[in-house]
Amino acid sequence: MSQRLVIIGNGMAPGRMLEHLIEAAPGRYAITIFNAEPRVNYDRIMLSPVLSGEKAYEEIVIHGDGWYVANGITLYKGHRIVAIDRDAKTVTSDQGVTEPYDRLVIATGSVPFIIPVPGADLPGVITYRDLDDVNAMLLAAQSRQKAVVIGGGLLGLEAAAGLKERGMDVTVLHVMPTLMERQLDPAAGYLLQKAVEARGINVITKANTRAIVGDGSVEGVELADGTIIPAKLVVMAVGIRPNTALAKEAGLSVNRGILTDDRMVTSDPDILAVGECAEVAGNVYGLVAPLYEMARVAAAALTGGEDKRFVHTDTPTKLKVTGIDLYSLGDFADGDDRDEIILRDASAGIYKRVVLKDNRIIGTVLFGETGDGAWFNDLKKKATDISQMRDTLIFGQMFQGGAPADPLAAVAALADDAEICGCNGVCKGKITGTITARGLTSLDEVRAHTKASASCGTCTGLVEKLMTLTLGTAYNPAAVQPMCGCTDLGHDDVRRLIKAKELKTIPSVMQELEWKTSCGCAKCRPALNYYLVCDWPDEYSDDYQSRFVNERVHANIQKDGTYSVVPRMWGGVTSAAELRAIADVVDKFAIPTVKVTGGQRIDMLGIRKEDLPAVWSDLGQAGFVSGHAYAKGLRTVKTCVGTDWCRFGTQDSTGFGIRIEKFMWGSWTPAKVKMAVSGCPRNCAEATCKDVGVICVDSGYEIHFAGAAGLDIKGTEVLGLVPTEDEALEVIVAIVQMYREQARYLERIYKWAKRIGTDEVRRQVLDDRERRRAYFDRFVFSQKFAQVDPWSERVSGKDKHEFRPMTALAFKEAAE
Repeated sequence: MSQRLVIIGNGMAPGRMLEHLIEAAPGRYAITIFNAEPRVNYDRIMLSPVLSGEKAYEEIVIHGDGWYVANGITLYKGHRIVAIDRDAKTVTSDQGVTEPYDRLVIATGSVPFIIPVPGADLPGVITYRDLDDVNAMLLAAQSRQKAVVIGGGLLGLEAAAGLKERGMDVTVLHVMPTLMERQLDPAAGYLLQKAVEARGINVITKANTRAIVGDGSVEGVELADGTIIPAKLVVMAVGIRPNTALAKEAGLSVNRGILTDDRMVTSDPDILAVGECAEVAGNVYGLVAPLYEMARVAAAALTGGEDKRFVHTDTPTKLKVTGIDLYSLGDFADGDDRDEIILRDASAGIYKRVVLKDNRIIGTVLFGETGDGAWFNDLKKKATDISQMRDTLIFGQMFQGGAPADPLAAVAALADDAEICGCNGVCKGKITGTITARGLTSLDEVRAHTKASASCGTCTGLVEKLMTLTLGTAYNPAAVQPMCGCTDLGHDDVRRLIKAKELKTIPSVMQELEWKTSCGCAKCRPALNYYLVCDWPDEYSDDYQSRFVNERVHANIQKDGTYSVVPRMWGGVTSAAELRAIADVVDKFAIPTVKVTGGQRIDMLGIRKEDLPAVWSDLGQAGFVSGHAYAKGLRTVKTCVGTDWCRFGTQDSTGFGIRIEKFMWGSWTPAKVKMAVSGCPRNCAEATCKDVGVICVDSGYEIHFAGAAGLDIKGTEVLGLVPTEDEALEVIVAIVQMYREQARYLERIYKWAKRIGTDEVRRQVLDDRERRRAYFDRFVFSQKFAQVDPWSERVSGKDKHEFRPMTALAFKEAAE
């Protein structure tokens, strides 16, 4: 029988501990988690990008609901543990749930420090620790008013940058003479202040807060010298304390944190502590790298491993503010027993300082150029004698023994055990070994398999260099290739910045992102138009002049200059009336060729451009809407006859295909999307070579995706099986919405899925019901504003369509 393991807290440390535990001893424990927050485990490191708008909450979820279900874990959301009974070996939540345990892990994290000044309890004063705090700041930021951030440390500066990106007028108050004084020396702190102020954030140092003033809500912050800084929002970011109250009440040994040995075991041998609440060898930690090491050690302790012990190592500090490069490590205080080597480049804003003791590095501060951080860290960790390279040490690894011509020489010279990703404790050897063993070719694949650069992302450049070193010319990072000659930015950066800077027109994108041309080109304008349609469906008006001619006239141009028209037939089903209407159009306009397409539609070829408005008008009178056979959007949903007629059919594949098509038509996507629904495993609708396919079986609906049958031939990946048609629709819509939000323009689903990993799609869409529903809801929201074509409009509901004929003038404007 499995032992009962109860975990109090569901942050990053216990989440990583469970990953190690499940990998090492699956089924050994019956696991129950109590989480005070009403949600699953997410990456707190990435709260700052959520605040700034660079990421959404769904993108930072580590373990969705499906992960807990798949691993047999019971998760109580919104349950705060109020008592631990060590004699009875039970825990009790504030919701009245009592759970017995054999082993208990306390991971209660930390609590923010609140400056005890008058007005600290006024509405509008918040801290910055979790997603609720971020949501509160986002709500306040909608006012576009003034905000004050008290605290110029990591969290304070990240909060200030995020609020500034959201349009607030931000002032940072810091009680010390320079910013981040615990992590930076005064010189680097000075440069950091200049960089922060250059972003439009006001910084006041030596600012001692006397009171927060306001009548009923925050109106400002009063300083000790009497100065009042106006504000409608005050963010306290002055530090954290281990959350030890529960452990103390239970009689466990507590100092600053919950005392543990080097196996993370507390004074009670059946209770462990991990994360920010734990104190091991006199140290408490707030950075993620040592917390993940605690998780690894605790998992080993729970499985009986005696070889893993927690050992303190200094962890580099990095600031997660886009455009500010900062790195610090170790002891950089002044002292008579140490030397320092310093490099300053005022014009480039570069400052480097290495602190030495007995010819060994004990501290490093880098600002403006941080590429050698991993190398300095490796030298410090190994206590390398640097006396032979002392004269060139400050210039970095490439200058040891003469500057090598190869820019990859520095990373090539790193030892295999050199740490590359501090957040996740990933060394060079693991990255290069995994790339080779698994045949990885993209950064997203490396992130998925090693977790390197999957957290704060500051090591991404190093990881990419390792990929280039390992793969040679086989690595071609599309993410860093410019969209076109009009910009140096790649598609991913453009998409991120459109959201982060809330850019809602093509001119604003080109201005704010410093386009090199006045109006863009045929490559970037359609891409920008799509990204804006996708990101701001309720605010951005689709620019038809930024679409290709086929999309503007809803017809495919042919080699002789004529066009072909494909009216939509839902699920490939038609009627005598529709066929008569098509025949009448063919006769009336002397259309030379009529062909049945592979997508179960009728294509009329050889139509003159000047006849297109009248052709569409006649088709519209018969109830046809555009088939989008020429669009970057949903083209067809191919079906078989299913249970209506086939003796092998297991589900109503025709009806479901029609339902999908009517639900999703008119939704623009990065590239064309084709679907199919087959009523049984005989697969007559050829669902296993589509962008999204469904194979109906007795037990439900098997969802497939990422197939191709054009220039590339590729069978689909199986996403999973769902029991009901409603759930199948939700999954399909979520896949497409995830693709819409993440893919690069003109990137087909199978290429996108290969780039980010099919396991990641499965994790977000199938395993994580909450995230899946969020994708679904965003798709439904965008459909309210879908501009289906220049002459037809949806007037009510998802299945009712009204056609209004296009005037000759409107057609001319769209076509030109």
